[in-house]
Amino acid sequence: MSRRYLFTSESVTEGHPDKVCDQISDTILDAILTHDDHGRVAAEVVVNTGLVLITGEITSKAHVNFVDIARKKIAEIGYTDADNGFSANSCAVLVALDEQSPDISQGVTAAQESREEMSDDELDKIGAGDQGLMFGYACNETPELMPMPISLAHRLARRLAAVRKSGELTYLRPDGKTQVTVIYEDGKPVGIDTILISTQHDATIGEITTETGVQAKIKADLWVAVVEPCFADLQVKPDAETRFLVNPTGKFVIGGPQGDAGLTGRKIIIDTYGGYSRHGGGAFSGKDPTKVDRSAAYACRYAAKNIVAAGLAEKCEVQLSYAIGVARPVSIMVETFGTGKVAEEELLELVQKHFELRPAGIIQAFHLRQLPKLRGGRFYQDVAAYGHFGRTDLDLPWEQTDKAELLKQALKQPVAAAR
Repeated sequence: MSRRYLFTSESVTEGHPDKVCDQISDTILDAILTHDDHGRVAAEVVVNTGLVLITGEITSKAHVNFVDIARKKIAEIGYTDADNGFSANSCAVLVALDEQSPDISQGVTAAQESREEMSDDELDKIGAGDQGLMFGYACNETPELMPMPISLAHRLARRLAAVRKSGELTYLRPDGKTQVTVIYEDGKPVGIDTILISTQHDATIGEITTETGVQAKIKADLWVAVVEPCFADLQVKPDAETRFLVNPTGKFVIGGPQGDAGLTGRKIIIDTYGGYSRHGGGAFSGKDPTKVDRSAAYACRYAAKNIVAAGLAEKCEVQLSYAIGVARPVSIMVETFGTGKVAEEELLELVQKHFELRPAGIIQAFHLRQLPKLRGGRFYQDVAAYGHFGRTDLDLPWEQTDKAELLKQALKQPVAAAR
C-alpha cells in the first residue's frame, strides 16, 4: 500500500535574532583562527533591544577587537537604522569572556591515547573537546543530496535576503522566516503543499497604508521575486493546490532583536537537516574545530554524502559518539533506512577504513584551522546562516564527493576495518 504524507522544514534569514548571534560568534572564530590557528574558542552571543553580550571562553594569543567585530557584522546583516530598535552603531556591546577550563584543555591537548602511550600516531594526540553524539545525513532528493524541505526553505530565505539587499524590494527589513511543506508518496517528494514566508517590512509601502493592502502587496511581490525563481529549476513545483501564506498575523514591522531576544546555537535544526534526520543536540557556531559538536558533524555529513553519491544507498545517516579527551570515536553507526544496495555492516567497514574520524584527522582533512586565513578572514561566518550542509554557493570541504568512486571500487575488494 502506498503511503502519502507531508513533511515540513523551516529556515530563517541572516537578520533573525538567533542567526545574528550565530554569525557574530562565527565571525569571532574566524578572527581568532586567522591570527592563531590553535586558538580555542567557545563564543556565545546574546542580543536584545539595543544590546549585544559576548560571552563564553576563549584561549588565544590573538588580539581581537570584539566590539568592532560585532558592530561590523551587524551592519553587514542590515541593521543600520537606530529607529528600528537595533543598529550597529547605537547598540551597546558588552564583553564577558573567560579562558577555557584547564581541565578540558588538558584532554584536548593530549588525548588519552597519547597520555597512556596507547598510540604513537600523531592523529591520536588531540582528544575530543567534549563527550557527545553527532549525526550526518544525505539523500538523493536534491542535486546537493539534501532533504527537499530544508533545501527549499533555505533557498527561499537566501532569496528573501538577496532581494532586500539588492533593493529589488526596498520595503523589506532583515528579519524573516520561511517554511516549506513537501508532499511525499512512498518516500519520494511529489508536490508542494504549503509555502510560508514571514518577513519584516516597513510600516507603510509607498502609498499603501492599510494593513490588508500592505499584506496583499508583499504577497504578490514575494511570489514573483522570491518563490518563482527558487522553484524554476526543480521538477517538483508549486501548483494551483499549493497554499502560499505570507505574514499570517497581518503585519511584521517590529522584528530582529527588538522583537525577540537572540542566542547563539538556538537554530540547530535549521543548521542541519530541517528535522528530517536525527540530531545529537550540539550547536555549531562559535566553536573551534576541536569541538566535535562541529567538526565530527561535518565528518558525518561527508561520509553519508559520499555513500549516497556512490549509489550505495538512497538515504544514509551516520552517527558518531565521543568521550572527552579521547581521540577515537566511542561508537560509529550507519543507517540506510532500507535503501542500501549493500549491507550496513559493509558500509560501516567502509566508513571505518576510508574516513578519518579522530578530531585531529578531521581538522587536518578539512583544513578547519587554516580556512579562515586562507579565505581572507571569513569562512565559518558564511555557514552561520542558511545551513552548514548542501551549500552549493560555498566551497565546503565536507560537501565534496571525492570518495564516492573509492567506495564503489572498495566494494569490489574484500573490506577490512581500520584498527
